[in-house]
Amino acid sequence: MRSFKNRFADHADTFRRARYIAVIVFVFAIYVFGIWENPPGFYVDESALSYNAYLVSQTGAGEFGPKFPLYFQIYTGGFTQWSNPTHIYILAAAFKIFGPGIVTARLVAAFFVFCACILIGFLARRISGRDIIGVIVGSVALLTPWWFEVGRLVLECFIYPLATVLLLWSVYRVSKKDAWSWPDAAVITGALTLLTYSYTIGRLLGPLLAGGLVLFAVNRERIISVAKVWAVYLAAFIPLVVYMRQRPELSTRFYLISYIKQDSKHIEIIPPFLKRYLEDINPLTMLLVGDTNPRHHLPDAHGSFYAAVFVLAVIGLVLVIMRHRRSSWWLYVVFGAAVSVIPGSLTVDKFHTLRMLAMPAFLFTLTIPALEWLLNEKDKHSAIQADETELPSKRSYWQTARGAVLAGLLLFGSLEAAYFHLKYYRHGDNRGYAFDQDYKPLYDQAVAQPLRPIYLVDGYWGPAYIHSFWYATLEGRDRGEFVHQSYGKRPPPGSIVISSEQACTTCEMISKNGTFLLYRTR
Repeated sequence: MRSFKNRFADHADTFRRARYIAVIVFVFAIYVFGIWENPPGFYVDESALSYNAYLVSQTGAGEFGPKFPLYFQIYTGGFTQWSNPTHIYILAAAFKIFGPGIVTARLVAAFFVFCACILIGFLARRISGRDIIGVIVGSVALLTPWWFEVGRLVLECFIYPLATVLLLWSVYRVSKKDAWSWPDAAVITGALTLLTYSYTIGRLLGPLLAGGLVLFAVNRERIISVAKVWAVYLAAFIPLVVYMRQRPELSTRFYLISYIKQDSKHIEIIPPFLKRYLEDINPLTMLLVGDTNPRHHLPDAHGSFYAAVFVLAVIGLVLVIMRHRRSSWWLYVVFGAAVSVIPGSLTVDKFHTLRMLAMPAFLFTLTIPALEWLLNEKDKHSAIQADETELPSKRSYWQTARGAVLAGLLLFGSLEAAYFHLKYYRHGDNRGYAFDQDYKPLYDQAVAQPLRPIYLVDGYWGPAYIHSFWYATLEGRDRGEFVHQSYGKRPPPGSIVISSEQACTTCEMISKNGTFLLYRTR
């Protein structure tokens, strides 16, 4: 009899897991609907990462440099940048299995953001012990524009939400332990290392979040535990330090996008930093406008974060201050939300959602205590000391009031989500100008010409040559059909040229599409 019961229980568990997997697969199919045409086109940085990933999948090396480097050089001349390795190696693995493709690349990006949303839902369930809270937090993460739109971009940032959630998971897992083992330290360090090497902001945010673990050092055992994490993380950080010393140009881009220059004094940095920080945490910008870059956020679709979710996060913050201010875990969540803004505040762009991409993870986590409180949780901290006949009625009143507040926030949040997603699916494909959609028609015209090679000239509008290499890869063309002309050097007379110059001189214009030119040199 016991054996039969055990087998029945095993079958029930298997069925339940299969049901969960089926639901997740179905939700993912909905999540990626329309991704093959929205966003339209393929931005130059997306082509660069994808092309280098394809090369790695074939040879182990990118467009420049040795095999399996720590960082990848992309572009040349004055456009040279250094790409973080994680995304290129992930795309390379996908291309090795499925072949190169724009839809493949976008599905990879969507998959990692989707996983982050699902995992933060499971984290919410584990913290609260309630399925409904896990479902609400996971759904909110899936629908919020800040992460949803990143899941459509094949840029360096698409793994960052998952890396942040993995850090929260690893820290929460040990938050109640008296001492952390070396495997515990290794798990936390793994998440911190992924944050550090997956996006340029991680070189600052990773150490900040590692430093925040000092909040857990409340006794001797915990001090030793935190020291273990720092020791392992320091070892993981050494390759980056060595690489930056060997290639100081790795930090060049930061000085191009920041108000901080190499000769800036600390006293000069503080005022603009404080100004930028306050601009980035301005709720009006976050909730009503969002990122003004149409590549990062759909224009005229309100903010990058929902007002209802923000209210829940604020309620959660108040509850942390009132109830959990002695909890190292909740203090760490608040700390993470505060420091996740810093990388974006060091640059000139206002409310750059990609550079603050870790922030939503902490805001979503702060909604958990709010949801626990609003879902008629028994208030252990109540000061009501009425007699037993009065207490139930008073409790019933407060439970009803809390339920009404939660219902109102969920309804308003649903309306916000409906507005954004309807707008996204109706008008999201109108952003072709932000995704270099104009390049492909000129490329098609150029390859239809019998003359070879086709020269690729970079100009004011950037290193567009990489588009031709990527599209040629997708079509199985020989890269030898194209010549990337050195910056400032003109192709021979009579050559076919695809250019990102503002205008051409001594040329016969064949076609112009957006910011790109197709012409024949004279």
